[in-house]
Amino acid sequence: MGRNVVETIVGALVLGVAGVFVVYAFAKSDRAGTDGYEVVARFDRIDGLKRGADVTLSGVKVGTVAGFDLDRKNYQAVVRMAVSSGVTLPTDTNAKIVSESLLGGMVIVLEPGADKAMLRGGGEIQNTQGAVPLSELIAKFMFGGTGQK
Repeated sequence: MGRNVVETIVGALVLGVAGVFVVYAFAKSDRAGTDGYEVVARFDRIDGLKRGADVTLSGVKVGTVAGFDLDRKNYQAVVRMAVSSGVTLPTDTNAKIVSESLLGGMVIVLEPGADKAMLRGGGEIQNTQGAVPLSELIAKFMFGGTGQK
């Protein structure tokens, strides 16, 4: 009888510790949402970009990729980004999809322009540069960049 009580207590402790780890992981994952606004940008290619990827400005994370869809009229990828409320972006901001590192994922890098008007929630970044696949870069380097045979 005493053995069953000990097993029950140990099992409860294990479940409690696992619950603490789950709460800690959720708190540190930036999945709780942002208190900012959403902007969209259209790209020709978003190869490797994932939902939840970082949106950076001067190397500092200012938001995340909230989602993306395909515009069926012009076949561009429409990316929705959640940007922190403390960050204001000029209407002539540039957005580029770049590789985080050689082995890392893709991130969106924002480069603010000089316009006095600012983007609002639901606004669209007009100046974009899509992802460049690593295989294309290597081919350009190896074969002189012309792409001709």
